[in-house]
Order: sequence, then structure tokens, then C-alpha cells
Amino acid sequence: MTVTEAIPATLESVHTVAEHILAAARHRATGRIGLTVIDGGFATPPFGPDSTVVGLVDGSIVVRAGESERRAPLTTLRAAGEFVGVEPGSPADVYTPATACDLDAQLRMEPNSLQRLVDWYGMCAEALRRFAVEIADDQPSNITLWPEHFDVAIRVGEVNYGALGGDANIPEPYAYVGPTGEAHPTEPAAFWNKPFGAVRTWRQLRSADDVLAFYREGRGYF
Repeated sequence: MTVTEAIPATLESVHTVAEHILAAARHRATGRIGLTVIDGGFATPPFGPDSTVVGLVDGSIVVRAGESERRAPLTTLRAAGEFVGVEPGSPADVYTPATACDLDAQLRMEPNSLQRLVDWYGMCAEALRRFAVEIADDQPSNITLWPEHFDVAIRVGEVNYGALGGDANIPEPYAYVGPTGEAHPTEPAAFWNKPFGAVRTWRQLRSADDVLAFYREGRGYF
């Protein structure tokens, strides 16, 4: 199996941890679910009196609180929940989870595939940070890694700009420009190449500059 072929399975395990451990930990403490992309992986924003951060970093589950840090290998949701001190399970009152909460299923993350995914999300988050600075007058939303779709994104007016590691329709990492309002351009068709908007895969976007140029182009149609 090649790295590219292993990415969907690795993404499934990463997504599972994001929904049922990371988002669960933040939601139980704050009522919020948004996550963030960090160096080496994915995490909650700091929460609670000790500015606790729960993350998936370098393939391990990590808990930082104040000056302390603990980490453990990722094996199952049950073990991760016990380590973090949270009952696994996505906040079902907020959204319907996309992944199964099977407490004892083995979480499998092929190391090279995981690194490729971490690099992809980091590159796209950097492009979004630069894009947000450029369009600050338009009051973009905060950059958020949403656990339900596992996409890192911002919203500007009625348009979402983001990226994810793939899904059922596009089984490889891609960036997107997704209008949500009635003004949904369809031309030029070479740019607006999907029913929901525009997509470029990681085969087409090799750097943060490439991703930023894609977002800029999409922004130019509004």
C-alpha cells in the first residue's frame, strides 16, 4: 500500500480522535467544539483555569496544563479518554458525528501518511492566516478546524475558504472555495469545478503560496 492509499485510513483515525476526544474535551469544559492546527498535529485551543490543551501531536495524545505536559501512544478511544480524563463521544447535541465511537477499535495511523496530512493541514492553515490578514477589512471569521468535517476554514461573508484531508466524494486532500449564499458563480467552469464551488487537490497545490493564490482567485469573483 502506498502512502497515498494509506491516507484515507489514517485520516479516519485522526478524525475519530478529533471528534470523540479533542472536541469532546473542549465541549465538556466550554460548550464549544472548534479545534486548531498546530505544529505537529491538531489540538483544542486552551481552556479552563490551567489553559489546558488536548492534542494529537506526532501520533500521540498530549495533554498540556500550565507548565506540565503528558503524552501517551494512541491505541483506542477508551485508552485516550482515560488518559485525558474525558468520556469519549462527540457532542451529539451540536452535530451528528461523522465517525464511529467504537471505544475498543484500534486507531491506526500510518506514520508517513500522518506526516503528509499534518504537513497539508499546516500548509493550508498558513495560507488561511495570510489570506485573513489580506482581507482583514472584510472581517473574516477566526481560522477553525471543525471536527465534524475535519476541515480548517474561515468564513468571509457568505463564502467559506478551507481545506481538508479528503472525504467520501473527493478521497484525497483538497482546498476549496465554497459559496453558501444565492450568489453562486458557475463561470468560468475551469475554476468553479464542483457543484458546491471550487476545488484544487494537493496534487495541484504544492505550497502555501499556491493555496493562497487559489483563495485570492476565488475571492476575486465576489
